[in-house]
Amino acid sequence: MKLQNENILIVDDDVHILELLQRHLQSWNYHVFKAISVKEAVTILKDTQVDLLITDLKMPEVDGFELIKFVSEHYPKMPKLVITGYPSVQDSLAAIKSGVIDYLTKPFTKDELKSALDKALRLSSNKKVVAKPASENRNEAYGEIIGNSEKINGVIQIIERVKDNKATVFIKGESGTGKELVSRAIHYQGKFSRAPFIAVNCGAIPENLLEAELFGYVKGAFTGADNNRDGFFQAANGGTIFLDEIGNASLAVQSRLLRVLQEKEVVKVGATKSEKIDVRIIAATNSDLKEMIQKHTFREDLFYRLTVVEIEIAPLRERKDDIPLLVDKFLFKYGVEYKDRFLKITPEALGILNRYDWPGNIRELENIVQRAVIMCDKIIDIEHLPAHLKYSLNIPSGELVPLKVIEKQYIEKVLRATGNNKTKAAEILGIDRKTIRQKLSD
Repeated sequence: MKLQNENILIVDDDVHILELLQRHLQSWNYHVFKAISVKEAVTILKDTQVDLLITDLKMPEVDGFELIKFVSEHYPKMPKLVITGYPSVQDSLAAIKSGVIDYLTKPFTKDELKSALDKALRLSSNKKVVAKPASENRNEAYGEIIGNSEKINGVIQIIERVKDNKATVFIKGESGTGKELVSRAIHYQGKFSRAPFIAVNCGAIPENLLEAELFGYVKGAFTGADNNRDGFFQAANGGTIFLDEIGNASLAVQSRLLRVLQEKEVVKVGATKSEKIDVRIIAATNSDLKEMIQKHTFREDLFYRLTVVEIEIAPLRERKDDIPLLVDKFLFKYGVEYKDRFLKITPEALGILNRYDWPGNIRELENIVQRAVIMCDKIIDIEHLPAHLKYSLNIPSGELVPLKVIEKQYIEKVLRATGNNKTKAAEILGIDRKTIRQKLSD
């Protein structure tokens, strides 16, 4: 049976409805993904190209409105249909306001479903893609990139310019800033999104294996090469290959990469014949490649071939305006995964997250929120954050200040961390309330 181009995700806690929808959709040759909860739906969305969402509203733990909100933020172009057995004017208005294209009441006929489905897919396919500045074309999410700061908008404006061509892109930024997310956005937001996307961490593959893994090998090329095998480049043909930590590639691998970029062809290890290939290369590193060039550990000619378009991702400490949006994303992700609910965070706890400088960037923030979700019940508060965030001092390295200044700053930190509870702060500091007042007034 020939499938349509569209993948449809159906979400309902009633397995009978899921089976009914699946039968109808498959009879029209659509490919169907099923989920019996919002948690399961989010997992599918993260790993699957979905073209249409059909969801119930009333479900245990996390309801369909939260799923609609999640999809609207993370996949703004995806059309959404609602089915419900508990219709109300309030719910229907809220659903339409959230960007839902149609609203079906159970029980519905096969013809009603087909009509709503055709409408949703037609409206989706008829949307004209207008090249607007990123700040005008998005709200809080662009693919998997979350943020609305000036620095993130600058990154997205570059992505908008390169996503529909196969120019080589070089991404640089500190560890944990989201270089792979940017590479995925370049691929999946553009016209080649249905072609393969292959991510390779060059630092995670042993140097003696990287060449064979990237370019493939022929039988007998080395001990253990029992068959001909394609590499990552062949797997990415027609699409995009993302080479993370490119600075870890040996000079031999660099020489082969240069040939791919110059000749648009690859040669398997042990082979003599080349193969034509059509691949967009996106490379990334947190290493200083110019310094490596000076030390003759990275080829200068390859560097200039890789940096046709450069994207620099700012560290999180330079775009703290994005922290609340990122926290919301991780609260939803881990709240659904661990607690089956959408959690919240107090302003005091969020304030501490905003003050911290995040040397580990977004990866560190995600780990902290994940831990806090595990430790809390419904609301993340100061007590659920690690001590090094609550009591850290941001005094510039090498700056010498009087002891009383450090004491005052630390007392203020502890007071903020305890919600200005002087009794609790005094216990932590090992002094009495009177001493706290004296040191703050000095």
